Amino acid sequence: MNTRHLAILGATGSIGDNTLEVARANPDRLKVVGIAGKKNYEKLAKIADEFDVKHVALYDAKAYREAKDSGLFSGRNLYSGEEGLTTVATLAEADTTVAAVVGTSALRPTLAAIESGKDIALANKELLVMAGKFVMEAVRRNSVKMLPLDSEHNAIFQCLNGERHKDVAKLIITASGGMFRDFTREQMLSIKPEQALKHPNWEMGPKVTIDSSTLANKGLEVIEASWLFDMPAEKIQVVVQKESLVHSMVQFVDGSVLAHMSPPSMTFAIAHSLMCPERGKKVYEPIDFTKAICMNFYPPDTVRFPCLAHAYKALKIGGTAAAVFNASNEVAVAKFMEGKLPWIKISEVVGKTIDKLGGSDPRNLEEILECDARARMEASKIAGALAG
Repeated sequence: MNTRHLAILGATGSIGDNTLEVARANPDRLKVVGIAGKKNYEKLAKIADEFDVKHVALYDAKAYREAKDSGLFSGRNLYSGEEGLTTVATLAEADTTVAAVVGTSALRPTLAAIESGKDIALANKELLVMAGKFVMEAVRRNSVKMLPLDSEHNAIFQCLNGERHKDVAKLIITASGGMFRDFTREQMLSIKPEQALKHPNWEMGPKVTIDSSTLANKGLEVIEASWLFDMPAEKIQVVVQKESLVHSMVQFVDGSVLAHMSPPSMTFAIAHSLMCPERGKKVYEPIDFTKAICMNFYPPDTVRFPCLAHAYKALKIGGTAAAVFNASNEVAVAKFMEGKLPWIKISEVVGKTIDKLGGSDPRNLEEILECDARARMEASKIAGALAG
Protein backbone atom coordinates (compact mmCIF):
# COMPACT_ATOMS: atom_id res chain seq x y z
CA MET A 1 0.00 0.00 0.00
CA ASN A 2 1.24 3.44 -0.92
CA THR A 3 1.19 6.36 1.52
CA ARG A 4 0.12 9.76 0.23
CA HIS A 5 1.77 12.81 1.78
CA LEU A 6 -0.73 15.66 1.92
CA ALA A 7 -0.42 19.44 1.89
CA ILE A 8 -3.88 20.71 2.82
CA LEU A 9 -4.85 24.23 1.74
CA GLY A 10 -8.00 25.05 3.71
CA ALA A 11 -7.34 22.71 6.62
CA THR A 12 -9.69 24.58 8.99
CA GLY A 13 -12.75 24.54 6.71
CA SER A 14 -15.44 21.94 6.12
CA ILE A 15 -13.47 20.02 3.48
CA GLY A 16 -10.38 20.23 5.67
CA ASP A 17 -12.29 18.76 8.61
CA ASN A 18 -13.49 15.84 6.49
CA THR A 19 -10.05 15.27 4.97
CA LEU A 20 -8.54 15.06 8.44
CA GLU A 21 -11.27 12.59 9.47
CA VAL A 22 -10.26 10.37 6.56
CA ALA A 23 -6.58 10.74 7.51
CA ARG A 24 -7.35 9.73 11.12
CA ALA A 25 -9.10 6.58 9.90
CA ASN A 26 -6.24 5.70 7.54
CA PRO A 27 -2.97 6.71 9.26
CA ASP A 28 -0.98 4.13 7.33
CA ARG A 29 -2.20 5.51 4.00
CA LEU A 30 -2.32 9.28 4.53
CA LYS A 31 0.26 11.52 6.18
CA VAL A 32 -0.32 15.25 6.60
CA VAL A 33 2.92 17.20 6.02
CA GLY A 34 1.63 20.74 5.48
CA ILE A 35 -1.49 22.73 6.39
CA ALA A 36 -2.82 26.19 5.57
CA GLY A 37 -5.82 28.26 6.58
CA LYS A 38 -7.13 31.79 6.38
CA LYS A 39 -6.97 33.08 9.97
CA ASN A 40 -8.04 30.45 12.53
CA TYR A 41 -4.54 29.89 13.88
CA GLU A 42 -5.68 28.23 17.09
CA LYS A 43 -7.39 25.47 15.14
CA LEU A 44 -4.35 25.16 12.86
CA ALA A 45 -2.14 24.78 15.94
CA LYS A 46 -4.28 21.91 17.22
CA ILE A 47 -4.11 20.19 13.83
CA ALA A 48 -0.35 20.69 13.67
CA ASP A 49 0.04 19.16 17.14
CA GLU A 50 -2.19 16.17 16.41
CA PHE A 51 -0.60 15.28 13.06
CA ASP A 52 2.92 16.54 13.90
CA VAL A 53 2.90 18.96 10.97
CA LYS A 54 6.07 21.01 10.53
CA HIS A 55 4.84 23.45 7.87
CA VAL A 56 1.90 25.81 8.53
CA ALA A 57 0.61 28.83 6.58
CA LEU A 58 -1.88 31.58 7.42
CA TYR A 59 -3.25 33.68 4.59
CA ASP A 60 -4.39 36.58 6.79
CA ALA A 61 -1.51 38.90 7.77
CA LYS A 62 -3.00 39.90 11.12
CA ALA A 63 -3.66 36.28 12.08
CA TYR A 64 -0.10 35.39 11.06
CA ARG A 65 1.35 38.03 13.41
CA GLU A 66 -0.88 36.88 16.26
CA ALA A 67 0.08 33.26 15.60
CA LYS A 68 3.78 34.11 15.75
CA ASP A 69 3.33 35.91 19.04
CA SER A 70 1.15 33.15 20.52
CA GLY A 71 3.94 30.62 20.91
CA LEU A 72 1.62 27.88 19.62
CA PHE A 73 3.87 27.11 16.67
CA SER A 74 7.18 26.68 18.44
CA GLY A 75 9.41 24.30 16.51
CA ARG A 76 7.33 24.61 13.34
CA ASN A 77 7.78 26.62 10.15
CA LEU A 78 5.12 29.34 9.90
CA TYR A 79 4.40 31.13 6.61
CA SER A 80 2.03 33.94 5.58
CA GLY A 81 -0.01 35.26 2.67
CA GLU A 82 -0.29 33.85 -0.82
CA GLU A 83 3.44 33.15 -0.76
CA GLY A 84 2.93 31.07 2.38
CA LEU A 85 0.14 29.07 0.77
CA THR A 86 2.39 28.47 -2.21
CA THR A 87 5.22 27.26 0.05
CA VAL A 88 2.92 24.71 1.68
CA ALA A 89 1.36 23.70 -1.67
CA THR A 90 4.77 22.92 -3.18
CA LEU A 91 6.48 21.23 -0.21
CA ALA A 92 9.09 18.73 -1.29
CA GLU A 93 7.68 16.24 1.26
CA ALA A 94 4.19 16.38 -0.31
CA ASP A 95 3.04 14.39 -3.31
CA THR A 96 -0.59 15.58 -3.18
CA THR A 97 -1.96 19.08 -2.59
CA VAL A 98 -5.53 19.32 -1.30
CA ALA A 99 -6.99 22.52 -2.77
CA ALA A 100 -9.84 23.29 -0.37
CA VAL A 101 -9.37 27.04 0.12
CA VAL A 102 -12.47 29.03 -0.84
CA GLY A 103 -11.95 31.86 -3.30
CA THR A 104 -9.26 33.07 -5.69
CA SER A 105 -6.44 32.86 -3.11
CA ALA A 106 -5.89 29.21 -4.11
CA LEU A 107 -5.29 29.92 -7.81
CA ARG A 108 -1.57 30.69 -7.85
CA PRO A 109 -0.59 28.25 -5.07
CA THR A 110 -2.42 25.37 -6.76
CA LEU A 111 -0.98 26.17 -10.18
CA ALA A 112 2.46 26.25 -8.56
CA ALA A 113 1.76 22.83 -7.01
CA ILE A 114 0.86 21.44 -10.44
CA GLU A 115 4.05 22.88 -11.95
CA SER A 116 6.06 21.26 -9.16
CA GLY A 117 4.59 17.85 -10.02
CA LYS A 118 1.99 17.45 -7.25
CA ASP A 119 -1.27 15.61 -7.78
CA ILE A 120 -4.22 17.88 -6.95
CA ALA A 121 -7.15 16.81 -4.80
CA LEU A 122 -9.61 19.47 -5.88
CA ALA A 123 -12.36 21.04 -3.78
CA ASN A 124 -11.78 24.69 -4.77
CA LYS A 125 -14.40 25.59 -7.37
CA GLU A 126 -12.75 28.81 -8.54
CA LEU A 127 -9.71 26.93 -9.85
CA LEU A 128 -11.54 25.38 -12.80
CA VAL A 129 -14.47 27.80 -13.09
CA MET A 130 -12.12 30.74 -13.52
CA ALA A 131 -8.96 29.20 -14.94
CA GLY A 132 -9.90 25.78 -16.31
CA LYS A 133 -8.14 26.48 -19.61
CA PHE A 134 -4.78 27.04 -17.91
CA VAL A 135 -5.18 24.53 -15.09
CA MET A 136 -6.03 21.53 -17.25
CA GLU A 137 -3.28 22.43 -19.73
CA ALA A 138 -0.80 22.50 -16.81
CA VAL A 139 -2.14 19.16 -15.54
CA ARG A 140 -1.51 17.56 -18.95
CA ARG A 141 1.88 19.19 -19.39
CA ASN A 142 3.14 18.05 -16.00
CA SER A 143 1.49 14.59 -16.14
CA VAL A 144 -0.16 14.97 -12.72
CA LYS A 145 -3.54 13.73 -11.54
CA MET A 146 -6.57 15.92 -10.91
CA LEU A 147 -8.53 14.10 -8.20
CA PRO A 148 -12.06 15.51 -7.62
CA LEU A 149 -13.09 15.80 -3.96
CA ASP A 150 -16.61 17.14 -4.56
CA SER A 151 -19.09 14.30 -4.11
CA GLU A 152 -20.69 14.90 -7.53
CA HIS A 153 -17.46 14.98 -9.49
CA ASN A 154 -15.98 12.10 -7.57
CA ALA A 155 -19.13 10.10 -8.35
CA ILE A 156 -18.69 10.77 -12.07
CA PHE A 157 -14.97 9.98 -11.74
CA GLN A 158 -15.84 6.56 -10.31
CA CYS A 159 -18.58 5.85 -12.86
CA LEU A 160 -16.22 6.66 -15.75
CA ASN A 161 -13.50 4.32 -14.52
CA GLY A 162 -12.51 2.04 -17.40
CA GLU A 163 -15.07 3.55 -19.79
CA ARG A 164 -14.34 5.14 -23.16
CA HIS A 165 -14.94 8.86 -23.54
CA LYS A 166 -16.74 8.37 -26.85
CA ASP A 167 -19.27 6.03 -25.21
CA VAL A 168 -20.55 8.70 -22.81
CA ALA A 169 -23.93 10.15 -23.78
CA LYS A 170 -24.28 12.51 -20.82
CA LEU A 171 -23.11 13.29 -17.32
CA ILE A 172 -25.98 13.57 -14.85
CA ILE A 173 -25.17 15.74 -11.83
CA THR A 174 -27.56 15.43 -8.93
CA ALA A 175 -28.73 18.26 -6.68
CA SER A 176 -30.59 18.16 -3.39
CA GLY A 177 -32.56 21.19 -4.56
CA GLY A 178 -31.56 23.12 -1.46
CA MET A 179 -33.69 24.22 1.47
CA PHE A 180 -36.10 26.29 -0.63
CA ARG A 181 -36.88 23.70 -3.29
CA ASP A 182 -40.58 23.67 -2.31
CA PHE A 183 -40.93 27.42 -1.69
CA THR A 184 -43.30 29.53 -3.76
CA ARG A 185 -42.01 32.75 -5.30
CA GLU A 186 -43.95 34.66 -2.65
CA GLN A 187 -42.15 32.77 0.12
CA MET A 188 -38.80 33.47 -1.56
CA LEU A 189 -39.35 37.22 -1.24
CA SER A 190 -38.72 37.14 2.51
CA ILE A 191 -35.89 34.58 2.86
CA LYS A 192 -33.39 35.49 5.60
CA PRO A 193 -29.69 34.50 5.83
CA GLU A 194 -30.31 32.30 8.85
CA GLN A 195 -32.83 30.29 6.80
CA ALA A 196 -30.45 29.92 3.86
CA LEU A 197 -27.70 28.57 6.11
CA LYS A 198 -29.71 25.47 7.10
CA HIS A 199 -29.18 22.78 4.47
CA PRO A 200 -31.56 19.81 4.74
CA ASN A 201 -28.93 17.13 4.04
CA TRP A 202 -25.35 18.38 4.07
CA GLU A 203 -23.05 20.10 6.55
CA MET A 204 -21.06 22.63 4.52
CA GLY A 205 -19.45 26.04 4.79
CA PRO A 206 -21.74 29.12 4.69
CA LYS A 207 -20.92 30.23 1.13
CA VAL A 208 -21.51 26.76 -0.36
CA THR A 209 -24.72 26.41 1.65
CA ILE A 210 -26.11 29.69 0.30
CA ASP A 211 -25.08 28.67 -3.22
CA SER A 212 -26.92 25.39 -2.75
CA SER A 213 -30.08 27.32 -1.91
CA THR A 214 -29.95 29.23 -5.24
CA LEU A 215 -28.56 26.31 -7.32
CA ALA A 216 -25.54 28.50 -8.13
CA ASN A 217 -23.43 25.76 -6.57
CA LYS A 218 -24.81 23.28 -9.08
CA GLY A 219 -24.03 25.74 -11.86
CA LEU A 220 -20.42 25.94 -10.71
CA GLU A 221 -20.29 22.13 -10.67
CA VAL A 222 -21.55 21.99 -14.27
CA ILE A 223 -18.70 24.28 -15.36
CA GLU A 224 -16.18 22.24 -13.37
CA ALA A 225 -17.46 18.99 -14.87
CA SER A 226 -17.02 20.38 -18.36
CA TRP A 227 -13.31 20.96 -17.69
CA LEU A 228 -12.67 17.84 -15.61
CA PHE A 229 -14.27 15.39 -18.02
CA ASP A 230 -13.93 17.27 -21.32
CA MET A 231 -17.68 17.48 -21.91
CA PRO A 232 -19.71 20.24 -23.62
CA ALA A 233 -22.61 21.91 -21.83
CA GLU A 234 -25.23 20.01 -23.82
CA LYS A 235 -23.89 16.70 -22.48
CA ILE A 236 -24.17 17.74 -18.82
CA GLN A 237 -27.58 17.44 -17.16
CA VAL A 238 -28.71 18.41 -13.67
CA VAL A 239 -31.48 16.53 -11.86
CA VAL A 240 -32.82 17.00 -8.34
CA GLN A 241 -32.34 13.98 -6.06
CA LYS A 242 -33.67 15.39 -2.84
CA GLU A 243 -32.43 12.62 -0.49
CA SER A 244 -28.75 13.18 -1.56
CA LEU A 245 -28.07 9.44 -1.81
CA VAL A 246 -27.23 9.32 -5.52
CA HIS A 247 -24.36 11.75 -6.03
CA SER A 248 -24.17 11.66 -9.81
CA MET A 249 -24.67 9.32 -12.77
CA VAL A 250 -23.27 8.67 -16.21
CA GLN A 251 -25.50 7.65 -19.11
CA PHE A 252 -23.85 5.85 -22.00
CA VAL A 253 -24.72 5.72 -25.70
CA ASP A 254 -26.43 2.35 -25.29
CA GLY A 255 -28.85 3.91 -22.79
CA SER A 256 -27.44 2.23 -19.69
CA VAL A 257 -26.68 4.30 -16.60
CA LEU A 258 -24.08 3.93 -13.86
CA ALA A 259 -24.77 5.71 -10.58
CA HIS A 260 -22.73 6.30 -7.45
CA MET A 261 -24.46 6.11 -4.07
CA SER A 262 -23.46 6.88 -0.49
CA PRO A 263 -24.88 8.79 2.49
CA PRO A 264 -24.46 12.60 2.33
CA SER A 265 -20.97 12.74 3.84
CA MET A 266 -17.94 14.19 2.05
CA THR A 267 -15.73 11.52 3.62
CA PHE A 268 -16.71 8.98 0.95
CA ALA A 269 -15.56 11.13 -1.97
CA ILE A 270 -12.43 12.34 -0.16
CA ALA A 271 -11.37 8.84 0.86
CA HIS A 272 -11.77 7.54 -2.67
CA SER A 273 -9.88 10.39 -4.33
CA LEU A 274 -6.97 10.32 -1.88
CA MET A 275 -6.48 6.55 -1.94
CA CYS A 276 -7.59 5.45 -5.41
CA PRO A 277 -7.18 3.05 -7.11
CA GLU A 278 -7.16 1.30 -3.74
CA ARG A 279 -9.85 1.67 -1.07
CA GLY A 280 -9.36 2.79 2.52
CA LYS A 281 -11.23 2.28 5.77
CA LYS A 282 -14.69 3.80 6.07
CA VAL A 283 -15.28 6.87 8.20
CA TYR A 284 -19.06 7.06 7.99
CA GLU A 285 -21.65 4.28 8.10
CA PRO A 286 -22.75 3.20 4.59
CA ILE A 287 -26.30 2.93 3.25
CA ASP A 288 -28.26 0.07 4.80
CA PHE A 289 -30.23 -1.52 1.96
CA THR A 290 -32.18 -3.76 4.34
CA LYS A 291 -34.15 -0.66 5.32
CA ALA A 292 -36.76 0.97 3.10
CA ILE A 293 -35.26 3.72 0.95
CA CYS A 294 -37.21 6.30 -1.01
CA MET A 295 -35.49 8.22 -3.81
CA ASN A 296 -37.07 10.99 -5.84
CA PHE A 297 -35.76 12.46 -9.09
CA TYR A 298 -37.11 15.48 -10.95
CA PRO A 299 -35.79 18.31 -13.13
CA PRO A 300 -34.59 21.57 -11.57
CA ASP A 301 -36.84 24.62 -11.84
CA THR A 302 -34.68 27.24 -13.57
CA VAL A 303 -37.53 29.76 -13.45
CA ARG A 304 -37.50 29.87 -9.65
CA PHE A 305 -33.74 29.13 -9.53
CA PRO A 306 -32.23 30.96 -12.54
CA CYS A 307 -28.62 30.84 -11.31
CA LEU A 308 -28.33 27.37 -12.86
CA ALA A 309 -29.44 28.71 -16.24
CA HIS A 310 -26.94 31.58 -15.91
CA ALA A 311 -24.14 29.03 -15.39
CA TYR A 312 -25.06 27.15 -18.57
CA LYS A 313 -25.15 30.45 -20.43
CA ALA A 314 -21.67 31.36 -19.14
CA LEU A 315 -20.32 27.94 -20.11
CA LYS A 316 -21.69 28.29 -23.64
CA ILE A 317 -20.30 31.83 -24.00
CA GLY A 318 -16.91 30.50 -22.91
CA GLY A 319 -13.72 32.34 -22.04
CA THR A 320 -14.01 34.64 -19.04
CA ALA A 321 -17.82 34.38 -18.79
CA ALA A 322 -17.52 31.64 -16.17
CA ALA A 323 -15.26 33.91 -14.10
CA VAL A 324 -17.93 36.63 -14.39
CA PHE A 325 -20.57 34.17 -13.19
CA ASN A 326 -18.45 33.20 -10.19
CA ALA A 327 -17.42 36.74 -9.21
CA SER A 328 -20.89 38.24 -9.52
CA ASN A 329 -22.39 35.40 -7.50
CA GLU A 330 -19.82 35.89 -4.72
CA VAL A 331 -20.65 39.60 -4.56
CA ALA A 332 -24.39 38.97 -4.54
CA VAL A 333 -24.14 36.31 -1.83
CA ALA A 334 -22.02 38.62 0.34
CA LYS A 335 -24.58 41.43 -0.06
CA PHE A 336 -27.37 39.04 0.91
CA MET A 337 -25.46 37.87 3.98
CA GLU A 338 -24.96 41.52 4.98
CA GLY A 339 -28.69 42.17 4.68
CA LYS A 340 -28.15 44.51 1.72
CA LEU A 341 -29.77 42.39 -1.00
CA PRO A 342 -32.86 40.16 -1.00
CA TRP A 343 -32.17 36.46 -1.59
CA ILE A 344 -34.38 36.45 -4.66
CA LYS A 345 -32.21 39.17 -6.26
CA ILE A 346 -28.96 37.13 -6.10
CA SER A 347 -29.68 35.51 -9.45
CA GLU A 348 -30.64 38.84 -11.00
CA VAL A 349 -27.26 40.33 -10.08
CA VAL A 350 -25.52 37.33 -11.69
CA GLY A 351 -27.60 37.45 -14.87
CA LYS A 352 -27.26 41.20 -15.39
CA THR A 353 -23.47 41.07 -14.83
CA ILE A 354 -23.03 38.31 -17.42
CA ASP A 355 -25.19 40.26 -19.89
CA LYS A 356 -23.07 43.38 -19.33
CA LEU A 357 -19.58 41.81 -19.49
CA GLY A 358 -20.01 38.64 -21.54
CA GLY A 359 -16.78 36.72 -22.04
CA SER A 360 -13.46 36.94 -23.87
CA ASP A 361 -10.65 34.46 -24.49
CA PRO A 362 -8.02 35.06 -21.77
CA ARG A 363 -4.34 34.85 -22.70
CA ASN A 364 -3.04 34.41 -19.15
CA LEU A 365 -4.05 34.25 -15.50
CA GLU A 366 -3.61 38.00 -15.07
CA GLU A 367 -6.36 38.69 -17.60
CA ILE A 368 -8.69 36.33 -15.71
CA LEU A 369 -8.00 38.13 -12.44
CA GLU A 370 -8.58 41.49 -14.14
CA CYS A 371 -11.91 40.19 -15.42
CA ASP A 372 -12.75 38.95 -11.93
CA ALA A 373 -12.11 42.44 -10.51
CA ARG A 374 -14.24 44.10 -13.22
CA ALA A 375 -17.07 41.65 -12.62
CA ARG A 376 -17.02 42.35 -8.88
CA MET A 377 -17.23 46.10 -9.44
CA GLU A 378 -20.06 45.74 -11.93
CA ALA A 379 -21.95 43.28 -9.71
CA SER A 380 -21.61 45.65 -6.75
CA LYS A 381 -23.16 48.46 -8.79
CA ILE A 382 -26.01 46.24 -9.96
CA ALA A 383 -26.62 44.92 -6.44
CA GLY A 384 -26.72 48.47 -5.10
CA ALA A 385 -29.33 49.46 -7.68
CA LEU A 386 -31.45 46.38 -7.02
CA ALA A 387 -31.27 46.87 -3.27
CA GLY A 388 -32.67 50.33 -3.67
